[in-house]
Amino acid sequence: MDWLPAALVVVLAMGFTYTNGFHDAANAIATSVSTRALTPRIALGLAAVMNLLGGFVGVRVAETIGGDIVTVPVGPTGILLCVGALVGATGWNLLTWWRGLPSSSTHALIGGSAGRRSRPGRR
Repeated sequence: MDWLPAALVVVLAMGFTYTNGFHDAANAIATSVSTRALTPRIALGLAAVMNLLGGFVGVRVAETIGGDIVTVPVGPTGILLCVGALVGATGWNLLTWWRGLPSSSTHALIGGSAGRRSRPGRR
């Protein structure tokens, strides 16, 4: 059962990634579609390909966030930090999507991480 907390984080990360995809995809292609420079199908396909390639090109942003902005502790505290950040960011994504408000999923995740880490009464 040592794998259960890690599996929970992976499932929550997949849920966040899903909400990030449908939440930020509209922001990424809105200008090119609204100006009729691209059809919605071509713009979405182009965004999907570029997002996939971006994941393979580099991890500098992830290294900066994980090393300089938020220090994730090892053990149960680190798992709780990840769970809190992912639940908060996913909830924020769903709320802003439901209300039609523009927001950044990445900023929500960083804010959830920083907020969870800076809670009152922490050691």
